[in-house]
Amino acid sequence: MSENEVNENEVESTETETKSEAPSQFRWYIAKTLTGQENKVEKTLKERVVNYKMTEFFQDILVPEEKVVTHSGGKKRTIKKKLFPGYVLIKMVMNDKTWHLVKDTDKITGFVGGTPEKPAPISDEEAAFMTNQAEEGFKKPKTTVNFTEGESVKVIEGPFTSFVGTVEAISDKGKIRVNVSIFGRPTPVELDFTQVEKVS
Repeated sequence: MSENEVNENEVESTETETKSEAPSQFRWYIAKTLTGQENKVEKTLKERVVNYKMTEFFQDILVPEEKVVTHSGGKKRTIKKKLFPGYVLIKMVMNDKTWHLVKDTDKITGFVGGTPEKPAPISDEEAAFMTNQAEEGFKKPKTTVNFTEGESVKVIEGPFTSFVGTVEAISDKGKIRVNVSIFGRPTPVELDFTQVEKVS
């Protein structure tokens, strides 16, 4: 009976060891890709992980992107923009097999950090920053139009659509104060960047 107890204790201790080790083996790495090929690399790498039956060693493969609102030809378009062009984020267990799988993927030129044979992972804080940047960018689209105080703009959305006014102030939170003429009186209104366009 005492032997059984000892054996059970041994089993328990080895189980807890493997459990505590497993999560910490997954680390974030950054792979360098040819610019413009990031999404293709993400897709190819995910397919290779499945084909080579290595899903247990890979937790996440992503290309951080954000939504950006652009104005061209009077039309508003929302496009996806890479936050870190030329890079793919990979959460993986690094060993010889997984290293070769990533390194031999078409359009990947290597890892960032460490040595070519022994890449260094980024910290959890850096990974959180990079992935949160993408999440924030998707929640609140940014705009690529830069306005300056004193210039004329036309309202293209909202209750003041088609009014033309002058930019009075610009906030870094995507807001703009425009002085529009309502019934002959100058009236300051606060609008989103996306609600106005430059008068050409």
